[in-house]
Amino acid sequence: MALSLLSPIPSSASLSAFPAPKNASFLSSIYSLYHPKGTLGSSRTATSFFGGFRGSARIESTAADKKRQMVSRNGEFDEGEIERIGGQDEDDEELVEGHDDNSPSSPDRWDVLGLGQAMVDFSGVVDDDFLKKLGLEKGTRKLIDHEERGRVLQAMDGCSYKAAAGGSLSNTLVALARLGCRSISDRPLNVAMAGSIAGDPLGSFYRTKLRRANVNFLSAPIMDGTTGTVIVLTTPDAQRTMLAYQGTSSVVNYDSCLASLISKTNVFVVEGYLFELPDTIRTITKACEEAHRNGALVAVTASDVSCIERHYDDFWDIVGNYADIIFANSDEARAFCHFSADESPISATRYLSHFVPFVSVTDGINGSYIGVKGEAIYIPPSTCVPVDTCGAGDAYASGILYGILRGVTDLKGMGDLAATIAATVVGQQGTRLRVQDAVRLARSHEFLIKSSGVRTDVGS
Repeated sequence: MALSLLSPIPSSASLSAFPAPKNASFLSSIYSLYHPKGTLGSSRTATSFFGGFRGSARIESTAADKKRQMVSRNGEFDEGEIERIGGQDEDDEELVEGHDDNSPSSPDRWDVLGLGQAMVDFSGVVDDDFLKKLGLEKGTRKLIDHEERGRVLQAMDGCSYKAAAGGSLSNTLVALARLGCRSISDRPLNVAMAGSIAGDPLGSFYRTKLRRANVNFLSAPIMDGTTGTVIVLTTPDAQRTMLAYQGTSSVVNYDSCLASLISKTNVFVVEGYLFELPDTIRTITKACEEAHRNGALVAVTASDVSCIERHYDDFWDIVGNYADIIFANSDEARAFCHFSADESPISATRYLSHFVPFVSVTDGINGSYIGVKGEAIYIPPSTCVPVDTCGAGDAYASGILYGILRGVTDLKGMGDLAATIAATVVGQQGTRLRVQDAVRLARSHEFLIKSSGVRTDVGS
């Protein structure tokens, strides 16, 4: 199918240029974000900025760390030790009051609900000999079973390590919640996540850490299961070797609880890694159908090139029929288009924008693109001194979502905000946007919201 590649649209273009969203019953105005009752209108958004796995930060060794005995001989976890390891990190810069979806304080609508893999990250600094002794190939990512997970974590008892509520989607949601916190606006954003955790110490740890970052994990725990984990082993040359034990995260069911949450959600985000899980496509399809029935925008993250290649038809079934927004880096965008590696990211952006109302494609240090109706806007990269590129794409996506929810209508300005947020994360150690940086960035871009003429206290 030959498509013409149009010239980039002017940087001053606004969201009035958007094609109609997939759910035709959405508000008649493509981008009237909030009507008086606080229901989200239409929009589209962001991307994966530098690509790569969104893991946890490297941890420096301390004598106290080496004394920790977190994992028992059968590979199970001690609750107190998990809390101690993960007790002081960037998530604990704030302790806020989370929502219980069944409590009277639950909001009338969630601004964003993400559906993704809920896995606890264990990050450690090791040497090459450690990997060799365990027979691990440096720089790879592989699935492991319960027994191997216990073996690796026991071997880490003499190393420095750290626990965190990890994952690409959780990085985005935490950053979004921090950008939209009450200290910036009278109407803080209500951000939530759904997925699968077990009724074990790891599951309790995951839920607690997100609540402290003002992200509400709303799915009930699976009592007879084990919460998924990702072990991130970093060698002195900064290469990461990742071992994923999926546990309960490999099963995400569609039930009445999830349907109820989606029915009062403004933006529903599906993490691309879910396409890797057996039978999950049925859950994704039903969830997207429910989102459209209730007037929510549907956003899909590409997550990984190999994931797209292995599940190409499933991705397009969802993207082509339901997605209002797609997040991808340049490699992922080319994979969606079946383009060769020498095709430009702007070509992929324009191509995808014929099928998805809002496309955002990032190209690392070269910048990013926002695509609408076969056209593209170039977003230059924000200046920074790179320290750690992990989590940059997740931060970029949070900036786009923040702009949409706050009513920003200047696409170029929205992209610039997202690029600045991503650069901030790239310039630090760790994957999460820090609270003080989120406040500073949101306040420095208040002019975008004011120029859009949209109230930020609607729906409170």
